[in-house]
Amino acid sequence: MRIWAKIFRDSRMKKDIVIENSDPQLTRTKKVFSALEEVCMQFDLSVPIWLDANIADFKRTAKTRFTQDSFVDPIDFDYLEFQVIEEDW
Repeated sequence: MRIWAKIFRDSRMKKDIVIENSDPQLTRTKKVFSALEEVCMQFDLSVPIWLDANIADFKRTAKTRFTQDSFVDPIDFDYLEFQVIEEDW
């Protein structure tokens, strides 16, 4: 599984990273949570909270945006976009 995370401010991408996890022992959900933790560690962010809207978006499109509402700490960007770009089959 490969996940692409991007930070946007003022409609421009400021940072991005691709996280890859090919551990066959992990479920898809665990790979997603692990990737989000890795992204936040690399970007020096607190891990965002999955709100109902994030869960619904991610289930529907394998992509979601975390805005200030999802973070406990203040953020200096508009949103963190989190997207699955390649699934394990």
